[in-house]
Amino acid sequence: MEEWYHYVLLALLGLVVGALNTLAAGGSLLTLPILIFIGLPASVANGTNRIAVLTQGIANVAGYKSKGKAIASPFILYLSIIATIGTLIGSKLAIDINETAFNRILAIVMVLIVIVMLVQPRLRIDNFEETITGKRQFWAIVSFFFIGIYGGFIQAGTGIFVLLVLSTINHLTLMKSNVIKAVVMVVYTSAALILFGLNGKLDWEIGLTLASGQTLGGWITSRWSVNKGDGIVKILLIIVVIFMSIKLWFFN
Repeated sequence: MEEWYHYVLLALLGLVVGALNTLAAGGSLLTLPILIFIGLPASVANGTNRIAVLTQGIANVAGYKSKGKAIASPFILYLSIIATIGTLIGSKLAIDINETAFNRILAIVMVLIVIVMLVQPRLRIDNFEETITGKRQFWAIVSFFFIGIYGGFIQAGTGIFVLLVLSTINHLTLMKSNVIKAVVMVVYTSAALILFGLNGKLDWEIGLTLASGQTLGGWITSRWSVNKGDGIVKILLIIVVIFMSIKLWFFN
């Protein structure tokens, strides 16, 4: 990026994505392809995107804690550890993959996540009993291992899968699911960031610019509310994601 206003626009994009990630997840569906479109190699864009994901996650956790929403339990520890193991596997795959192949995989994944967002069941969680022990704890841990692999490989849309697992398997409320999502993603994203950094796949200047907006957006939104409607946001996200996936497939 050569002009000063490019950095301003990137920071503003981060602000929007930070709010989106906190409300509904899926912000990396925008940031990752945009980083590729502005000229970063796919693996560098993939690594650089984690800088903002990490700083926003820290801001989210701080925001929840300031509102008395922090959750401390062995369940979060188990999920964080297993997701981190999976993330290291996924990150190594992402670092080694061919750039064109990664772009096309990203295009496919973006379309699939759009489908998930469209058909995602609206469960009335208040009708179920929360369960984070026994078999449901086991299946959540197994699920988070594969979520970790996916998150390490591509990150985009990981939060959506986290919320689906915690709501359908453990019957957690949206608030508790978002708090757990924030904590787990801070832990495993830290590990991914280290691995990408050791392999020279980070652009700190661009990453920190994006992170400045994304962190602020995440902190403000986590303090405001995670229970506001996100319907219109999802519709706009779906339209943009479809356009970007087409561009990634045919013009990479």
